[in-house]
Amino acid sequence: MPFFICPNCKERSVDHDRREELDDVPVACHHCGFGFLFELMDDYYPAPNAGMVVCDSAGRILAAGRGIFELTGYSEADLLGRDVVEGLALDGFEPERNPARLALEWGVRRLGEPLELQTRAGVKKPVKGDFFPAYDEDGGLLVALAPR
Repeated sequence: MPFFICPNCKERSVDHDRREELDDVPVACHHCGFGFLFELMDDYYPAPNAGMVVCDSAGRILAAGRGIFELTGYSEADLLGRDVVEGLALDGFEPERNPARLALEWGVRRLGEPLELQTRAGVKKPVKGDFFPAYDEDGGLLVALAPR
């Protein structure tokens, strides 16, 4: 049975057919009303103070959930359409070891990546990043960032 997580409120759920009741529409969050859920291969428990972003198959941010503003100072409008690594000014890895690119290219999870992000105020913050590739036909990426 597939596991799902809401990128906005981090509510976890399971669903047997990936569809909303009898309608042929993707599942949405029953907790906060967010428009879609991200499917995971395994259940995942994000840190309570984590923020999540959803990216397309090129790594551009499509949605930013609760917690991202608190962590970075950027609103969702500031981040939409930007590359996740550049938009959040993620650092702390060699260019060839970019965890977002590795997750997208290889289709593998990258958990517990020690990173550094730069907030809107220009402050460098150490964070832990978890990167989950999407396994549907659209591709994409879920990124969970938490202070460390």
